[in-house]
Amino acid sequence: MERVTYHLIHLTNLLFMEIDLKYSVQTRISQTFATLKQQNKKALIPYIMAGDPNPSVTVDLMHELVSAGADIIEIGLPFSDPMADGQVISLAGERALNAGTSTKKAVQMVGEFRKTNTTTPVLLMGYLNPVEIIGYDDFLTLCAQNGVDGLLLVDLPPNETDDTLSKRLADKRINQIFLLAPTTQADRRQAVLKHGTGFIYYVSVKGVTGSKALDTDEVARQVQSIKADTDLPVCVGFGIRDGESAKAVAKFADGVIVGSELVKNFAGVAADDEVAIAAARATLLAKMDELRLAIDDA
Repeated sequence: MERVTYHLIHLTNLLFMEIDLKYSVQTRISQTFATLKQQNKKALIPYIMAGDPNPSVTVDLMHELVSAGADIIEIGLPFSDPMADGQVISLAGERALNAGTSTKKAVQMVGEFRKTNTTTPVLLMGYLNPVEIIGYDDFLTLCAQNGVDGLLLVDLPPNETDDTLSKRLADKRINQIFLLAPTTQADRRQAVLKHGTGFIYYVSVKGVTGSKALDTDEVARQVQSIKADTDLPVCVGFGIRDGESAKAVAKFADGVIVGSELVKNFAGVAADDEVAIAAARATLLAKMDELRLAIDDA
């Protein structure tokens, strides 16, 4: 009887160790959300494509985003077949690829950013194919060496994420972010809540990035439902285009993610046109000011 009791206690301790592994690992992302919660503020998370319109722009732009109020930066990894992205971001990926940006170079841009900024979290959003070509271990090592804080691979669903990968990410203090959408089935939702760390990325519309239809009342209901099942912050992206929509979403979400509205400023800008690039950056940063003010006023 004593031996059975010992084994039960041992198994229980192991179970709690596994739970602690997921939730006790502190990352820049978790620390940022904790600080924002103490300040009663919501996160502004801008998305830009690495290497758009040329590789020399990205790192300086990341610093400018922080100065304009970004709490977390989401960096797109350029890919030739981005299934979740609309035209704006798809074309941005093409521009970046044409300018010579690879997945490895994109990750190394985060390392350059880290030379002078060691506090702002950086999340990578991309697709599985380039990661498999590089190799999971080599890719995760590259991310850790360059100060990446989160990883969102659109076509790596939570039911295909095993505990080995989750542990590797936790060991390297990298959060694994998953998407939840209005069409997500109950079993997939539970898998996302089980395996996801850092925050939950809620896709606000049925469609790709840049979609226009945004029903904030319905998004609010969905976010509240998710929050009832998880302690993770819930951030909303897709379809947020201006200060008005950002403010509406910030009233109930923990963070607002804006991509296409920023990225579109580089559309049609030649990689070597410094005047046009400077103008596009100025317009993008003006939009950031609008979004930051609106979110803080929510």
